[in-house]
This record gives sequence, structure tokens and C-alpha cells, in this order.
Amino acid sequence: MKPLDYPSAVLELIAALKRMPGVGSRGAERLALWFLQHGRSDADRLASALTAATGGVGICPECGFFSESGQSCAACADMTRQRGVFCVVEQPTDVLPIERCGTYRGLYHCLGGKISPLDGIVPEDLAVESLLARVRRQPGCEVILAVGSDVEGEVTALYLAEHLASLDCTVTRLAQGMPAGAGLGHADRITLTRALEGRRSL
Repeated sequence: MKPLDYPSAVLELIAALKRMPGVGSRGAERLALWFLQHGRSDADRLASALTAATGGVGICPECGFFSESGQSCAACADMTRQRGVFCVVEQPTDVLPIERCGTYRGLYHCLGGKISPLDGIVPEDLAVESLLARVRRQPGCEVILAVGSDVEGEVTALYLAEHLASLDCTVTRLAQGMPAGAGLGHADRITLTRALEGRRSL
């Protein structure tokens, strides 16, 4: 006798939900059943929101952050921001953690990744040329390299620093060190080294 299972439409929904990041088999099943048990209105609302987001949201032509399709993002369109400061991040999703700090008032530049030869990602795959073009248009600017501190991030930062060295700009790197509330016993060697190198006067 064939074991009982969900109808094929439900199984397809579970399989689709399982493709989302952070959603496993059980989580996908719970989500699918929640939609089935809460009626069509919630499912329709989700479908409408997904359609609107995927169809109406694009990439800012200046910095690479999310924006309304074909338009500049809110940061690039804000003329009160410091036009001579560029914070370079790997992905558009890296912008909001910096923005939420509430202290940075410059512009952003999203590379679209980081140099990783093992994954087949070379500098030509990233938005490096557009960064250099923006810097050339803004002499005397500051470029803050806010890429990750892993091996690929360090390679990317070094590559960018070398190419920016011949331009009229100041290149800085985010200070990296001890997280707030953490003791020395919980820090690794690299974190402690960065904390010492990034120390400042009190």
C-alpha cells in the first residue's frame, strides 16, 4: 500500500520554500501548512508582495544598492550626504548594518562580491571600474574599505588599495577589533592584533 503524503501541489510548495536560505525541510513544511490553514488572503498578500518586489526593485545605477527600478537609491539621491566619502562594501545587504549605526553620512559603493579565484570570481566580475570612475569624478575624496576581514576580503581590500593609490583620494579601512562586552579570553589572535593596530588616544 502506498504511504499517505500531501497532495502534489503542497509538495511543490514545500520544495519551493525549501530553496529559500535558512529554511530546512521542517521549516518549509510548517510554512506551507500555515498558508493552507490561514486561508487564501495571506497567500495572495505574499504573492502580491513578491511580485511587486521582484518586478519593481532594481539596483541603483550609481552605487549598486537596492532602489526603485531605473532610479537612484535614497542615499545617492540625498544631496545632504557627504558626496566626497565612499564606503565600499561587498554586497548591497552590507549597507544597512552601517546605515543603522546612525553615524555614517556619506555614499556607498557595492562591489557585488569579493575576489575569490577558487570560486572563479576575479576583479573583472566586480564593480571596480565604476568605483574608480566615481573617485575620479570626486577629487580629494575618501574611500572607506568596509569589505570582510576573511582572506578573500583582505585580497579585495589590497587590490582596491593598489588601484586607488594613483588617484586623488584617501583610502581607509574599517577598524577591526574587540566586540563590545567581550573579554580578551574570547578573542582570537587576528582580532586582538587588529584591536591593537586600531587603537586610538583617549
